[in-house]
Amino acid sequence: MSADLASFYSKTRDARKVIVVDLGFLGDTIHLLPALCELKRNYSRAELHTISSPVGCEVLGLASCVDRAWPIEMSPHKRSLGQQWQILRALRRERFDVAFNFSGADRTIFMTALTGARWRVAYTGGHSHFWNRWLVPFWIPFIQPTDPVFERRREMLKLCGLELAAAEFGLHVPDPARDWALGQAPENGIHFSINASTCLKEWPLENWIELAKRLTNESQIKILATGSENVRERSRLDAFASALGASAQVYCGISIARLAALLSRCSLHIGADSGVLHLAMALGLPTISLFRNYPNLRAWVPRGPQHRSFTANCACIGQKLAPCLKQPTAVCLKEIQPAMVAQTVHEILAARARLSNSKS
Repeated sequence: MSADLASFYSKTRDARKVIVVDLGFLGDTIHLLPALCELKRNYSRAELHTISSPVGCEVLGLASCVDRAWPIEMSPHKRSLGQQWQILRALRRERFDVAFNFSGADRTIFMTALTGARWRVAYTGGHSHFWNRWLVPFWIPFIQPTDPVFERRREMLKLCGLELAAAEFGLHVPDPARDWALGQAPENGIHFSINASTCLKEWPLENWIELAKRLTNESQIKILATGSENVRERSRLDAFASALGASAQVYCGISIARLAALLSRCSLHIGADSGVLHLAMALGLPTISLFRNYPNLRAWVPRGPQHRSFTANCACIGQKLAPCLKQPTAVCLKEIQPAMVAQTVHEILAARARLSNSKS
């Protein structure tokens, strides 16, 4: 098979079944959505399937472009070789024509080959092994990570010969989730996402509490805070709720559909470097994000006039043993002052009010 990447689409445009192998979590899956919309538009007669993490499948359940999402358990404490082998056998019975891989990670490369798709293409983003081209014949060259992640994935499709339209995320919140949020949350609240995958990405809890008190003392703003059932995250949320009392509503372990519905009722999202930030961005919500600096950060920061971000310079960059790991909080993020964030909140809400008044 010729490895002429630019002609990949012209050779596969009549495909009946297309699969995308991507084992990302919440944020990664959000940034996959515009590429999936392009695949559905270009392969309009094909079923579009994905292999994803369980939380990724929850996200994809809100995307009308995906016909079926196959969950692969990612937790080493829950997954089993037998369960994953059963899914791979079921995938082979689907007889896919085309498989796309946007990460190039070793595990996903093997899964891409095991789908049995005749035409397989992957991004040169992982390790280079002599067996890579045995498993996947077509390879997309490395793209510098200067654009947002979702745009880089769309660029990969362009290099495969697909025609691109304007980027869209295509999320649709189901009515039952909207009805639940309607009965739970006031309209135009501010959403707080105080947790992240690691404490190194989290603004200190005392800063979140001070920010919330500043906002609720200055106006009748209602704070809505969410988090997972993870023990550490639950503990932080409980402490936050205890400090704020009736000024904040806290939700733990809600589904992605309900989280999306809750965000859709808010006027602003403020959050750590986590997947919830990207979900809010994809839903069109203004955001304020709090980052510690790291390589290729720019690709993950929401862009546009309705998005603001604070980035702390981190002494841990490039070090194998991060000094912050010895402490319960990231020292660099502590330097972002609640007063600065509160001022930005007021600026965004004022701009939103002016826009609303101009339309009425």
